[in-house]
Amino acid sequence: MRTANWIPVTEVSSIPEREGRSMRWGDMKVAIFNLGERVLAVENKCPHGGGPLADGILSNVNGNVTVTCPLHSWRVCLHTGEVAKPSGLAACVRTFAVKTVDGIVHVDLPELAKPLEAVA
Repeated sequence: MRTANWIPVTEVSSIPEREGRSMRWGDMKVAIFNLGERVLAVENKCPHGGGPLADGILSNVNGNVTVTCPLHSWRVCLHTGEVAKPSGLAACVRTFAVKTVDGIVHVDLPELAKPLEAVA
C-alpha cells in the first residue's frame, strides 16, 4: 500500500468557483477545479486531442461534474476521469485525490518530487 504524497498547490480562493486552473508538475499538467463545495483534480489533457481541460466549461450531468474540452467538445467526468461524451469510449483521464486544509488545496501526487507551478 502506498503512502499519500500531499502537495500544497494553491489557495482555494485563487481559483474562481466553477472554473479550473492548470498547474505544472515536471512534465505533467494538472487541472484543478473549484466546485464551491469541493475541489477536484485531473490530468490537464483531453484523451482525444490533448486539449487543456482546465480551460473547459463545467456541467453537472446526472450528479457528476463534467468538463467539456475546449478543442473538440469531448466531455470528461471529473470524478472518475471517464469520457462521458462521446459515449461508449474506453479512453479516460487520470484523476488525483484532493483535500483542502486551511484554505490551501493539496493534491496527492505520489510519484512526483518537485513543486507545482502555475501555468500561464
